[in-house]
Parts: sequence; C-alpha cells; structure tokens
Amino acid sequence: MWQDNATPYASSSQNGYYGTQQQPYSTPLQFYNAPDASASQFDTGPRRSLEGQMGPGATGYGGNIQPVGGWWHAFGTGGFEGEPPLLEAFSELGINFSHIRAKSMTVLNPLQRVDEHIMDDADLAGPLLFCLCFGTFLLFSGKPQFSYIYGVALLGSASIYFLLNLMSEKGIDAYRVASVLGYCLLPMVGVGAVSVMVTLDGALGYILSILSVVWCTYSASGIIVAVLRMSDQRLLVAYPLGLLYGCFALLSVFDVG
Repeated sequence: MWQDNATPYASSSQNGYYGTQQQPYSTPLQFYNAPDASASQFDTGPRRSLEGQMGPGATGYGGNIQPVGGWWHAFGTGGFEGEPPLLEAFSELGINFSHIRAKSMTVLNPLQRVDEHIMDDADLAGPLLFCLCFGTFLLFSGKPQFSYIYGVALLGSASIYFLLNLMSEKGIDAYRVASVLGYCLLPMVGVGAVSVMVTLDGALGYILSILSVVWCTYSASGIIVAVLRMSDQRLLVAYPLGLLYGCFALLSVFDVG
C-alpha cells in the first residue's frame, strides 16, 4: 500500500507538475534596455517646430513672464512694464497730489489772487492729513487731543455750512466747506510743530497762536468769498471762521484733557 501510493508522487516530481513550474527559473535574467531617444517611435515634428519658435530653453507655457528681481526692486520707481504709475493709482482713489500742493500753496500765500475755481475739485485727503499731523504734533508735546480736534472740526464745519448757505445766494455743499476749512488749517499745523520744541503757554505761544488764527481766517475767508462771490461780506464770513480757528489755537496752547 505504501509503495503503490508513493510511486505516483515520485514520478510526478520528476516529470509532472513540479518539473514544469521550475522550468522558467532555469533561464538566465535579462535586463531591460531603454530605446534610443533618437529612434523614438513618436512623431517629434511639432515639438521641433515649437523649439524653433520658442527657443531651446522654452517650457511650453504661454504668456509673458516678467523677470523677478531682488527685494530692493520693491523700493524703486521703475516698476514693471505696462504697470500704471503710482501717482495715477492714487488719482483713481481721489488723491491728487498736484491739487493738494496747489491748494496748500494758496493757503501759505494768502496775498495772491485766489482762483474762483480752485475748489471745483474738492477733496478731503489734504484736510485729513493736516488734522492728523496737527494731532500728532500735539501728542508729541504732551497733549493727546485727537478727539477734541475731530469734534471741533466736525461741529465747526457743520456750523459754517449752515451760515454760508444762509448768507449766500449761490450756496455751497458741506463737502467743499470741510475741504476749505481743512486746507486752511495748515498754519495751525505749523504752530503744533513748534509746540513740540517750545512751550506755548507763554508770551511766545500767545503771539504765535494769534498770528496763526489771523492767517487761517484770512486764507479761508478769501477762498470762500472767491468761490461764492461774496466780496462785500468778507468780514461777516471771517468772524465765525476766526472763532473756529481760535478753538484750535486754544487746543494747541492749553491741555484740556
């Protein structure tokens, strides 16, 4: 029994299943050889034509790629090709530095003739900048009075707006009134700058404050009279303006905080 059962297993191990399974392993290993790039079966015609148009170092992506410089290019004025200038970008936001400079020079030279169309392009960029500088100078002198400055400016602009519309036939909008009053605050900003170095609570401070109030009032009344054509009522216009700028002078001399 044991011999009959063992004979088939022995014969199958020699000529049967196991022998056929081990036959592939008897062949030696062969390594894969990559085909030559020059003999590629794919068509390289379009690729060669693209390389001829775009150059040998082209990547195949479209569009104009601007060269990226160092970090110091961020502080330059050249910019990229086709990029709008910085001043043009500010003008789109309503900030025109040439107009701000022209209005500031009109305030600094009140004796010149005022153009009646100077406030056709009214803005609040200059007035907000002057108010911020005035409050910053007072802060450096030990008088943190930002809230009083903006409060007096808002209340004063509203009051002058109602008075001018009651006095004139032409009328004026509140935006233009705030622009005129803000630009004419420039001499008071100079007094605030002086207060950083010199204490204004004295004879020198009183003289500078009175001169700045007269300067601001004269400039503002001249612009308003020219815009509204109220040359016969300049003194009536100058009186409330003098009271308004007198409040700013008190803020620069005394600490009300």
